[in-house]
Amino acid sequence: MGKGFVFRIGGAAGDGGTSTAENFARICVRAGLYTFTYTSYQSVIRGGHVWVQVRANEDWVWSQGQDPDLLIALNAQSGEIHAPQVRSGGAILVDEGLAVDGAKLRADVRVLRMPLVKTATELGVQQLKNVVALSAAMALLDLDPALLEEAIRETWGTKKPQALEGNLKAAARGREWALANGGSLRLGIRFSGKRRLLMSGNNAVALGALAAGCKFFSQYPMTPASSIMHWVAGHAEECGVVMKQAEDELAAINMAIGASHAGARAMTATSGGGFSLMVEALGEAGMTETPVVAVLVQRAGPSTGLPTKTEQGDLNLALGAGQGDWPRIILAPRNTVECFSAAARAFNLAEIYQTPVILISDLYLGEGFRTVEPDALDLNPPIVRGFLVDAAGPEPYHRFRITDSGISPRALPGTKGLQYIAGTDEHTEAGELISDVLAGIPEYIAVRRRMHEKRMKKLKGAVKDMEGPELWGDADAEHTVISWGSSQGPVREAVLGLKEEGVSANSLEFRDLFPMPVDKVERALAKVRASLLVEGNATGQFGRLLRAETGFKPDFAFLKSDGEPFYPDEIAARVKEVLVRA
Repeated sequence: MGKGFVFRIGGAAGDGGTSTAENFARICVRAGLYTFTYTSYQSVIRGGHVWVQVRANEDWVWSQGQDPDLLIALNAQSGEIHAPQVRSGGAILVDEGLAVDGAKLRADVRVLRMPLVKTATELGVQQLKNVVALSAAMALLDLDPALLEEAIRETWGTKKPQALEGNLKAAARGREWALANGGSLRLGIRFSGKRRLLMSGNNAVALGALAAGCKFFSQYPMTPASSIMHWVAGHAEECGVVMKQAEDELAAINMAIGASHAGARAMTATSGGGFSLMVEALGEAGMTETPVVAVLVQRAGPSTGLPTKTEQGDLNLALGAGQGDWPRIILAPRNTVECFSAAARAFNLAEIYQTPVILISDLYLGEGFRTVEPDALDLNPPIVRGFLVDAAGPEPYHRFRITDSGISPRALPGTKGLQYIAGTDEHTEAGELISDVLAGIPEYIAVRRRMHEKRMKKLKGAVKDMEGPELWGDADAEHTVISWGSSQGPVREAVLGLKEEGVSANSLEFRDLFPMPVDKVERALAKVRASLLVEGNATGQFGRLLRAETGFKPDFAFLKSDGEPFYPDEIAARVKEVLVRA
């Protein structure tokens, strides 16, 4: 791995630390560095502790990294919390007026007490202290000051000349002070200047949906899925999308189902609490065989739990959502690019199999910004609408006709000669309800059995479209780390670190969870010697699914449900503890 650094900024909610970090991440990308961000925040508007980590490197990075090389502490609390974690030889930027506990500071870390508030006051705007600090940090990391000037001009342009001038002056003052008092950390990083994309997983899901022809999106805002709605709302008019902020999650899912029934590609998004409210409507889509895409961005539960922390605790919820049995498809993208491609693919699968598709992500992946190579995104993905009919044939039209595949001819409402009933009760092939007349009548008992079997046949077809797990690293490695979804990055970095220590390891990564392609999975598992399951929940939910489907039980598990993401060092340590010593 090439040279790089880890930058961290901490402060109180409302201090502007998050926007400062996001601007810094964009600057890193424009400098030609591969970038990865992680944000930790509390569920309060003002006063709670917030910190953001930005990792940047000459080469690709797989995770948010470990300890920072440079810390900006916007308040004393941030200095005391994060100062002990700064790497030897690193630096801390803190306002000269803040009293950071000296016991938290170390002799091998440079402490730069800057006149942040004083400088901002002299410039007439208190909020400019963040620009002063950011410019100083860029000087310490040898980043080109022109990149900050470019970002400032893009933000303010000619709209507010006074604000533009103030920001430019703040940037100049910060850099001058840093060069005069701190110099450079001398990390020796090469800045290629090659610009790439920077986007979050949620942004990628939204972009992938629109690329796939999504024309209706409904959502009630719920962290950490809200930024999907924000992105769609910001681009809805130019992309020809109807965007509805619903009054609650029940309305959101029913709006999406209604739009899809009418023929529009439709999607909704939420987190675990909102998804819990959607489950009855998901069953409605299963019974009426209506395609819909539901994005589940997980956070720590149960209930409102840790509303701003990450977890992989909702897999069981996705597997069991909705009463009774009906076919569903569950996709779990591992990275930002797969958030885009999985969203696009979800619409095809939903329409081919006429059933809900659940795209399951989490806060760590959804809200984190990562570098994306522009050519990694197919902005014109294939669009497959499935078994659509648009004209009446010689035989009477039966919307729920029994077929060998379980997929029936779908006509959009209003198509001449193809009228039908789409009730949520059990029904005949023509859609006529039978629940009220079942009452032990053999004829209708047989209808129920045949219709239920017809719907469930779809899983046999869908499983053929499911991708097997990817085995990454040395195929003959002695130790395998098994994971699903967003933990791909930290796991891969742990595998690379273990290799440097002479430990033979690889990773087996799942992205298509249900229906599980058992044949493909078993072929991959046949190569596994000793295994460690890495999963962000307390009960090993995916481990149970894997065992139920294949009979395979991982040798050990590293389960985490404290709201924090996985770090490469802790995964590597767990591998050495339970596998290498076993």
